[in-house]
Amino acid sequence: MKATHPLALSPVGSPASSVDGFVREFLRELNFGQGVALTGSEVNDQYLALARTVRHYLMARWLETLRRQADTQSKGVAYLSAEYLLGRQLNNALLATGLTDIVKQGLAQCGIDLADLRAQEVEPGLGNGGLGRLAACFIDSLATMSVPCIGYGIRYEYGIFRQTFVDGRQVEQPDSWLALGAPWEFPHPEAAQTVHFGGRTETYDDEGVERSRWIPAWNVQAVPYNYMVPGYQNGRVNTLRLWRAVATDAFDLRIFNSGDYEEAVRAQTFAENISKVLYPEDSTPQGKELRLQQQYFFVAASIANFLDDVLPEGFDLARLPERIIFQLNDTHPVIAVPELMRVLVDERKMDWDDAWAITQKCFAYTCHTLLPEALEVWPVALLGKLLPRHLEIIYRINDEFLEAVRERFGDDELRIRRMSIIAEHPERSVRMAYLATVAGAKVNGVAELHSQLLRDKVLPDFDEFYPGKFTNVTNGITPRRFVRLANPALSELITDAVGVGWITDLERLRELEPFAEDEDFRLRFREVKAHNKRRLNGVLQQRDGLSVGDDHMLDVMVKRLHEYKRQLLKVLHIVTLYDRISTGELDPADVTPRTFVFGAKAAPGYKMAKEIIHLINAVGTVVNADPKVQDRINVLFPPNYNVTLAEKLIPAADLSEQISLAGKEASGTGNMKFALNGALTIGTDDGANVEIRQLVGDEHFFLFGMLEPEVEALAAKGYVPSSFYEADPNLRRAIDLISSGAFSGGDKTTFEPVVANLLYEDRFMVLADYASYLEAQEKVDAAYADQEAWTRSAILNVARSGYFSSDRSMRDYIDRIWHTPPTF
Repeated sequence: MKATHPLALSPVGSPASSVDGFVREFLRELNFGQGVALTGSEVNDQYLALARTVRHYLMARWLETLRRQADTQSKGVAYLSAEYLLGRQLNNALLATGLTDIVKQGLAQCGIDLADLRAQEVEPGLGNGGLGRLAACFIDSLATMSVPCIGYGIRYEYGIFRQTFVDGRQVEQPDSWLALGAPWEFPHPEAAQTVHFGGRTETYDDEGVERSRWIPAWNVQAVPYNYMVPGYQNGRVNTLRLWRAVATDAFDLRIFNSGDYEEAVRAQTFAENISKVLYPEDSTPQGKELRLQQQYFFVAASIANFLDDVLPEGFDLARLPERIIFQLNDTHPVIAVPELMRVLVDERKMDWDDAWAITQKCFAYTCHTLLPEALEVWPVALLGKLLPRHLEIIYRINDEFLEAVRERFGDDELRIRRMSIIAEHPERSVRMAYLATVAGAKVNGVAELHSQLLRDKVLPDFDEFYPGKFTNVTNGITPRRFVRLANPALSELITDAVGVGWITDLERLRELEPFAEDEDFRLRFREVKAHNKRRLNGVLQQRDGLSVGDDHMLDVMVKRLHEYKRQLLKVLHIVTLYDRISTGELDPADVTPRTFVFGAKAAPGYKMAKEIIHLINAVGTVVNADPKVQDRINVLFPPNYNVTLAEKLIPAADLSEQISLAGKEASGTGNMKFALNGALTIGTDDGANVEIRQLVGDEHFFLFGMLEPEVEALAAKGYVPSSFYEADPNLRRAIDLISSGAFSGGDKTTFEPVVANLLYEDRFMVLADYASYLEAQEKVDAAYADQEAWTRSAILNVARSGYFSSDRSMRDYIDRIWHTPPTF
C-alpha cells in the first residue's frame, strides 16, 4: 500500500499527544527509522514506524517506573515462566496509552488505514496455551495495579510451531514470528549473562571452611531482550525480560579458512538451539537434555540479572526476601531453587542454613496440573551430567528434608519414599514439584477444586507436613485484552449501561444484572453477537476459506489437544448427530443449525492427539460435503489457533465446550473468556467450571457428567469402557460408523487406533460420560430455541463473571502469598 501526506517532516522532539504531533513523529520514524519516504513505503514499513512511534509514548513512563523502583526498593515479583503468550502488542499499547483515536486520525491524514497496520503484526511465538496466556494476563494486571514486577522467560526464535493440515493431518512448520521485525523489543547485548553447563565439582578449603565449587565444561551467553508491559492508562510500565542464547565463541576464523565452514560455526549452532523453539520434542535423550538446558538457561540468567543488575550495589542479601519473591509458574523454572542456593553458598560464601532460610522465603510455586505425567521429573544421570553442582545441592536439601520428616513421623519407610524429592523408580530421578513444595513459601492451585485435589490427592503428605503452606488462587484473565480489545461492540454496550469503571474493576459487571430483564438491551446484546459472528466469518473466509452460517449456533471447543480435554467426546456427539440425520431418524428441519469450531495443537510427539486431529478433520470433510445435513451442521477446524484468532472467535461464540473429565483440569481460562463474552457453558464440574457454575447459576450452565468422587469410584471398581459401548445403541452406532471407514474413504484401519483406545483403554472415560453429554446437548437445543431466554442467560453470564478478572487473581496472590503492595 502506498500513501501520501502533505505535511512536512517535523523536527526531532518529544511525542505530542495531538494528531499533528503524532503525524510528525510517525513520519520521522518512517523516514529515519525505516529509511523510506511515505510515498514509497510498504505496509510493513508503516507498521514498524507506527509501532516505534507508539513505543515512544511508553518509553518515558517505562524509564520513570524503573527510576522509581530503584529509588524506593520496594518489594516486587519476579515471575519465572517458560511461556508468555502475549498476543499482538499494538492494540494493547494503544489502549494503555489512550492513543487509539489520535493514531487513527493521524494515519487517516496519511492515507493509511489503522486496521491494515494492525493486521500486519505477527503475534510473538512465545507460548503454547493457557499457561502462557495466563502469564501474559498476570503481568498485565500487575502493571495495571502498579505492583512492581519483572517477568523472566525465553525469547524463542521460532516459538511452538505453526500448525498446518495436510490431508487432515497436523504438520508442524517453523513459526517465523521474527521474520518481519520485532519493534516492541529492546535488545541489550551489553547486559548478557554467562550461563554454564556440564563439568564437575570439587571441594576446597576457604580459610578453614570446606566449600564446593563448580568447574563447568562449557557455557553460553544469555542476551536480554526487554519488552514493555504497560498498565492500563495509569502511567506505570513494568518489564518483561526474555533471554536469547548465543555462543561465547561463535566463530572460528582459523577453521573457516581451512574450508570446514560447518565446524567453524558449530558452537554458535549448538548454543542457539537452546532458545530456538518452545518445548522441543523430548521423546529422545537429546530432546530431554535440550529442555533441561532451556529451563536452567533462563532461570540462571534471571537470578544473576536480578542479584547483579537490579539490586543496588552492596545490597545485604540477608534482606533478599524483603525485596523479591520469585514465582515459579509450574515446574519448568524449579531448577531456580538450587541455582539460588548455589549462588548464595558457593559464590556469596553464605552459611548453608542462612542461605536455605533466605531461599525458602524467596520462592512460591504454582502447580497447574493434576496429571502425574505433567509433574516434571529429571533423571539423576541427566541432571548430574548437565548440572553436577545443582544435583549435589538437591541431594542435601532432600537429606535434610527427610531428616525432618523422620523427626515428625518416625521411621515410616513408605512415607519417606513417598515424600523423597528423589524418586527411585522407574529410574532414579528428581521430582521437581516436590522440590518446589519443599522450597516454596507457599504452594497454590489455580481453582478451588484443583487446590483441594492438590492437597488431598497429589501432594497429601506435604499438606500434612506443612500446615498452612497450601492455598488457592483461582485463575483470571485480563479484561483489557479479552473484553475491551477483543469485543469492542460488547464493551461499548457495557460502558453505555454501567460506565467505564468495569475495565479495571470487573466486579462492576454485576450492575448489568437488571438489564437482563430489559427487552431492548437483550435485542442490542443479540445484535452485538450477530456482529461478532459476521466479523469472525470475514476473518475465517480470508484466513482459511471457511464460513460460519448466519443463523447457526456457534459451538466452540478451543484448547490444547489432549485426551483429558476430551475433544473425542465432542466428535462422538457430532458423529451421532450426523448419523441420526443421514439415516432419516432426525428431520434436518428439526435440528438446531450449528457450526462446530475446533482449535487445537497437538504436541509433535503425542501420537494419539494427532490421530484425534485427523479424525476431527475427516469427520468435518464428510459432514460438510453431505447434502442431507447441509445448512444444519458444519464442522470447522481452522489451523494454527492463536491469540489473534481467539480475539475474534471467543466474542462470537454461543456455546463454550469445557468437557474435561472431572478431576483432571486444573482450572482453565478459556472457560472464563467465553463466559465473559456472553457464551453459555456446557461442562463438567471440573477446574474453574465449578466456580463459573456457582456464580452464574445452575439454570445458566449446562452441567453433565460424573463428579470427581464418582470418577474415582468407577476407576476403583474397574472401568470397562466396552460395557458402555454394548449398552448404548447411539454410542455403538457412532463408534461403528467411525470403524466402518465412513470418514476415511472406506479404509477401516485409518482410525482403528482411536477406536481401540476408546473401547479398551479410554483413560479419561469418554464413553462413561457420553449419554449424559448427549442429554445435556438436547437441553442446549431446547434452550437455544427460546432466543429471549438464551440472551437473558448470556447477559447474566457476563454480569456474574467479574470474579474471573486477573486483577482479582493478583490481589489474591498479593494477599495470600507475595505481600507486595502497589507503588505509585
